[in-house]
Amino acid sequence: MPTHEPDRRETGPSLERILGLIDPGMLDVVVAPRGTGVPVTDVVLHDPGEEREDDGARAAAGLILLAVGVEAASPEALDVLRAADRAGAAAVVMRPGARGPRAELVEAAGRGRTALLTRRPEQGWTEVLGRLRTALVHSDPAGTTGVAGLRPGDLSGLANTVAALVGGAITIEDPQSRVLAYSRLDHEPDPMRRLTILGQEVPRWRVDELRASGFFRTLWSTEDVVRLPADDRYAERLAIAVRHGSEVLGSIWAAADGRPLAEDAAAALRTAARAAVPHLSHHQTWGLAAARAREGAVHALLRGDVRSAREAGVTADRPYAVVVAEAYDGRGEEAYDGQGTSDGRGAGAPEGRGAGRAGRRVLDVLALQAAAYRPGCVTARSGRRLYVLVPAGDGEAGPARTLLASVHSVARDVVLAGAGPVAAGPAGLPASREAAELVVRVLRERAARLPAGEVRSAVAAYDEVVPEATVLRLLDRVEPLWGSLAGPVHAMVEHDRVHGSAYGDSVTAYLDASCDTGTAARRLNVHPNTLRYRLRRARELFGVDPADPAVRLLAEIGLRLAARRSDRPGSL
Repeated sequence: MPTHEPDRRETGPSLERILGLIDPGMLDVVVAPRGTGVPVTDVVLHDPGEEREDDGARAAAGLILLAVGVEAASPEALDVLRAADRAGAAAVVMRPGARGPRAELVEAAGRGRTALLTRRPEQGWTEVLGRLRTALVHSDPAGTTGVAGLRPGDLSGLANTVAALVGGAITIEDPQSRVLAYSRLDHEPDPMRRLTILGQEVPRWRVDELRASGFFRTLWSTEDVVRLPADDRYAERLAIAVRHGSEVLGSIWAAADGRPLAEDAAAALRTAARAAVPHLSHHQTWGLAAARAREGAVHALLRGDVRSAREAGVTADRPYAVVVAEAYDGRGEEAYDGQGTSDGRGAGAPEGRGAGRAGRRVLDVLALQAAAYRPGCVTARSGRRLYVLVPAGDGEAGPARTLLASVHSVARDVVLAGAGPVAAGPAGLPASREAAELVVRVLRERAARLPAGEVRSAVAAYDEVVPEATVLRLLDRVEPLWGSLAGPVHAMVEHDRVHGSAYGDSVTAYLDASCDTGTAARRLNVHPNTLRYRLRRARELFGVDPADPAVRLLAEIGLRLAARRSDRPGSL
C-alpha cells in the first residue's frame, strides 16, 4: 500500500470527528486505507468535469466527495474512486446498491489513499450534504469560519456581527427573498426594510422590479458584491449571494442605516458570505428540527425543568427575564400549558383561537426581532403567544426594556407584551414567566375596556402593574369560592345574562370612574340621567347599592369575575 504524507494545505478536523458528529448509521465506512484520522477541508458534490489528470494535481485535497448518482456496485464506481484518489480526496461517498460494493472496488480502495464510504438507502443526498457541512463547522476551530463565537445556525448573531463591520443594517434572506434574520434595529428602518421585516419577505412588487432590471440575474451569477444605488425612495444597498459551489444558499443585504456604509463594507460582505455558508447550511438541514427541539426544551424549562436549560440555549449561571407577547384578538385569555398549546381556557388548537395568519406573522416578526435584539435571546411559541428569554447584564434590572419598546415599531397588529422580573438562574424562570403573563392579562383587561377603534399595542414591565397584577392573583383564588355563593351581585349578573340588560355594565363603569356619574356616563356614551336611572333600578331590583362599602366590594369582585367568564369561549 503506498504511503502518503498529507499535503500542507490539508488542515481541518479529522474524518473520524466529522463522522462522529452526524447521525449514527447515516454513512458506513467500507475502506479507510489511511484510517479516519485524515483531515477534512470541505464537503462537496462530485463533479467529473472538474477532475484533473496530471499526477501533481490536488484539485480535491482534503475533500469529502459525494458521488451523487453513483452506485458502489456499478462499473463507473471504480473510475470515480480512482479519479478521487488522484485528486487527493479524503473520502468519496456512494450509494451501496442492493448487493453492496463490488469486490474490485473494495480492493482498489484498499490500495489507494481515499476512504470509501456508502450512505444508507433511506438517507437523501441533500440531508447527507447538510449534515456533513454542519458537522464540519461544529468541529471547526474557533475563528476559522470568519466569524468567531457564533454557534452553528446563529443567523441573527451573524447579522449583528456583519452589521457592526459594514456600518449598516443587515438582512439575511433565502433564495426566494424570505427573511431568515436581520440585525437589531438601532434606528427607524427605511420604508423598504420596514416592509421586508414586517412581511418577513421582500414585497413581491419589489422582487418583480429587481428581477426585471436584471439585478437578481447579476446577483446569482457573480461571487462579488452587487450595488443597488440609493434613489429618492430608499437608501443605498449592497448585496452578495451566499453560495457553496454552484448551490446558492441565500443572500446578505446591507443597507445604509442613518449614515453611509463603511468604506470597506464590500470587503466585509465578501468575508461574511464565506462565513455564512455553514450557518445557512445548518439552517437548511438542521434548522427546523433543531428549532423544534430547542422550543420544546424552552417550554420544559419554563415549567420548571432546569435540566432543559442547556438544550434550550440558556446559560445556567446567567440571569434572564421572561417576556410574553400576545397577538390580541379582543377575546379571552390563554393559559400556558408549556406544550405550545393552550389548556382550554383560551385557544384550543396549536395555533391558538384568533391567532390567524396575521397573528402568527406578527409573532414571527417579533421572534426575529428578539433574536436580533441581544445575543443569547431564546424564543418559543405557545398558541398566540411568544415567550422570549432575555439575558441580563450584571446588575441590569430591565434587560427587556428596549425589546418591549420595539413592539410598536414592528407590529402592524395589536400586540400586548409584558416582562417579568429578572431571574437569577433557570430555577427562577417559571416565576418570571408567570409574572410576565400577569402583565399581559392586565394589559388585556385595559384593552377590553376601550372602544375597539382605540385599542393599540401596549407593553409594560411587572413592576409597573403590581397593584393590578395583585388583584388578578386574588381574583384567581376567590373565583372558585364565588361560584358557590349567592347574593345581590349574583342576582344582577344572572339577570343581565338571561335578559340582555346592562345593569352590570353600568355599575362597573360607575365604580371604575370612582363613582363619578358624569365620567361614567361619557364612557358608556349615555346621558348621565340614564346612568342614574340604571343605578337606581339596580338598587331597587337586586339590592346593589354602590354607596354601601360591603356591596361595593362584592360588586368589584363579582363584576370582574363575570367579565372574565363572559370572555371565555362557550360562555353565554
